[in-house]
Amino acid sequence: MPQSPPTLRVAAVVQAAESVLVLVATVLAGVDAATGQSYHVSSGIALTVIGLVAVAALGLVAAGLARARRWSRTPAVLTQLFAGIVGIYLLQGHRLDWGLALVVLAVLGFAMLRSPPSLRALTGDRRDQPR
Repeated sequence: MPQSPPTLRVAAVVQAAESVLVLVATVLAGVDAATGQSYHVSSGIALTVIGLVAVAALGLVAAGLARARRWSRTPAVLTQLFAGIVGIYLLQGHRLDWGLALVVLAVLGFAMLRSPPSLRALTGDRRDQPR
């Protein structure tokens, strides 16, 4: 198996960092649900479970990117799109700490995924490489 290009490894790190941010938000939601500070306890529990599933999925995509697996491209691009939208939403809600972090990660992740070495690795396009 050929080694993934540096741009793809950076994209994997970005994906993993986004997974960690979702984990932090999930833990905060779980704490709120456990202490009764959620709007409804049942919705707080559901949000925590959904967050944990999302963390696992994002981690799996990060591992796929690190190994240059073709299946990881679409979920990684969608993650960057979603992170950018949520980041803009948070910036508009005056949450500069979370919003700025998400926007920066989304732009960096998208740029790394769209770079030519990453595209070649994820699409299997080997036409311009020497034999």
